[in-house]
Amino acid sequence: MQFSRNRKMKATRLAGDQRAGIYPHSIQFYLQPPLENIALAEFETFAVERLKLLKVIENLGVTYVKASQQYNDKLEGELKKLSFPYRPQRSSEQEYDIRRKDHISHFILRLAYCQTEELRRWFIQQEMDLFRFRFNELLQENIKDFLHFNNLKYDTISNDVKMELQEKLINSTYGLSQPKLEEQDVYKVPFQAALDLVRVRKVFVNAGFAFIPHQEIVTIVLNDFRTKLSKALALTARSLPVVQSDERLQPLLNHLSHAYVGQDYSMQKNVGKISLDQIDNLSLKSFPPCMRQLHKALRDNHHLRHGGRMQYGLFLKGIGMTLEQALQFWKMEFIKGKVDADKFDKTYSYSIRHNYGREGKRTDYTPYSCMKIILTNPPSQGDYHGCPFRHSDPELLKQKLQSYKLTSAGINEILELVKGMHYQLACQKYFELTHNVEDCGFSLNHPNQFFTESQKVLGGGREIKKESSQSDSSQRNQNSQTVKSLSKESIADSKPAIAAPLMEMEDLDEFFNEVE
Repeated sequence: MQFSRNRKMKATRLAGDQRAGIYPHSIQFYLQPPLENIALAEFETFAVERLKLLKVIENLGVTYVKASQQYNDKLEGELKKLSFPYRPQRSSEQEYDIRRKDHISHFILRLAYCQTEELRRWFIQQEMDLFRFRFNELLQENIKDFLHFNNLKYDTISNDVKMELQEKLINSTYGLSQPKLEEQDVYKVPFQAALDLVRVRKVFVNAGFAFIPHQEIVTIVLNDFRTKLSKALALTARSLPVVQSDERLQPLLNHLSHAYVGQDYSMQKNVGKISLDQIDNLSLKSFPPCMRQLHKALRDNHHLRHGGRMQYGLFLKGIGMTLEQALQFWKMEFIKGKVDADKFDKTYSYSIRHNYGREGKRTDYTPYSCMKIILTNPPSQGDYHGCPFRHSDPELLKQKLQSYKLTSAGINEILELVKGMHYQLACQKYFELTHNVEDCGFSLNHPNQFFTESQKVLGGGREIKKESSQSDSSQRNQNSQTVKSLSKESIADSKPAIAAPLMEMEDLDEFFNEVE
């Protein structure tokens, strides 16, 4: 896959037969990497949209029963919205572009998510769920074509053996009857290839082999997909230094694995809408646990280390605290401890003004997203920043949640999500429990999103009232029009990326980089 900044570059156009040969199916094993030229703007668009899709898949997999009607309907809607293939369609130029996007975007995220074991595990799980959904949408004739195209051959048992095992096969396979069994092949595979069925006791196992009717073939195909993808990610990780030597890709890939693809909270739409007197009350009602923890530590110790000041300070900026309010807020708290007013002015006030774009290179710094908090700068002893669901000991987390007056059942739900490494979903469940809503109706990706949605619930759909004494809206940087403002609206816009203007790599660096 090669990249170009040439704004006059045109996409390679192939004849219909050639296109059909490249992507003959709506589903693939991703065995061959793309070899064509691709514009950098198209590269980043494909990456962001597939990342958004995989995060939706993760959220749906915890919220709904996989393969249920609700799960399938919502996932199909997301695939349509983001222009990814979801079921067999007739060959056409539009279908070719969709399949091409699916192919290229997978390999882009493979580069970003091969870097650590945790990232690889997450990527494999979401890609498997996507593959399972698509495979289950195939017709029988499409399945046979797909198996033949990918040279997937499984040993079948003879009709005599099938009749001998008929009762056991019917009893162990959901929805299988004698007439259905007679119509389909039964595959004999090592039981390790069907662990998903073995785990739930929905397959007949004998002498180390699992006997799988054709209607459950997705299990063994999915096992092959997982095995091949796992090996491919390991190989990609070994080759990553060569890829990262390309100065155009290195910054993008470094930040893609924890890129935030939601609303830009650096714009400060609520600037001046809160007063300092409200902070304590808001921290109990509308702050996510990570910020509630930081606020309590600041009140208790009258100090936060640099990581905590950055995480909490930018969050406060995002909910509407002005520069003057921030200087007053931090100074009032620090001088209660071991820092006098003169030392605060000399040591700490500069970094606060810097966060607001008033010092240094005058960057409009962005409040940290959930992924940035979870994946970067883990807290050490004496620190209070980070994500409580990711960085806290389970027992200490349980005690903290009990102190927040959550029910035992609710705490257990949260701890189960944490155990499964679904940290953002655990925070989302915390939101639902503390706001007494059954379904919050959004996918949580940002602490400031938590605050905004909380205010909507508590205010009956209204945002917090503007504080009359504060009118300093000059904090907003009018020139901050960089690509880091990947709003939900811009992400949802699924116009063909080929029509998008090509972007310089310097801009792409900022696209995924939330400045430290």
